[in-house]
Amino acid sequence: MSNIQKKIQSIPFSVLDLSPITEGGSATVSFQNTIDLAQHVEAWGYNRYWLAEHHNMPFIASSATSLLIGHVAGNTNSIRVGSGGIMLPNHAPLVVAEQFGTLETLYPGRIDLGLGRAPGTDGVTAQALRRELQSDGQDFPRLLNELRSYFNPSLSSGKQNVRAIPGTGLNVPIWLLGSSGFSAQLSAQLGLPFAYASHFSPNNTLAALD
Repeated sequence: MSNIQKKIQSIPFSVLDLSPITEGGSATVSFQNTIDLAQHVEAWGYNRYWLAEHHNMPFIASSATSLLIGHVAGNTNSIRVGSGGIMLPNHAPLVVAEQFGTLETLYPGRIDLGLGRAPGTDGVTAQALRRELQSDGQDFPRLLNELRSYFNPSLSSGKQNVRAIPGTGLNVPIWLLGSSGFSAQLSAQLGLPFAYASHFSPNNTLAALD
């Protein structure tokens, strides 16, 4: 084995899947393809398998992201499975904590929670999701703090009267996702891991990392 091959093997490769619906296909086939891909990359030694939240897009089937994460985790054995990401403004933080607390309880040590601050859809669909959305994303830090406090009540600024069950006390790694410097700076401030969306915003990658 060459030195280059050894270096490649040491890189922790992962997959970001949108569970695409191909022309002439269906969501059923897409989910079957997702499981097939997840099982193959697990056998090849890949590190993570993340699924992305999008809505009202005819060729993307991963809208109910947490459900699909559970489906993938249930059909694999060891690969980490998570979101890349959950669009936090679309959801009540408590619901996200309960969903991922449930996933972590079912598949301990295998679940990642990647979060984005965009709606992942158009404005009309965003309204249909029944959340008050701020287009500039300035509410994201507050939503993030609320979500983190359900896993770790010591992060709450006041008395924690509501608990996420399952969720409270569980160690679900939270990642921030972004295509600009906003989430990069926030992740650095909070000591959270950060994943950059270089696949659709390559020109800002180095600036965000800096």
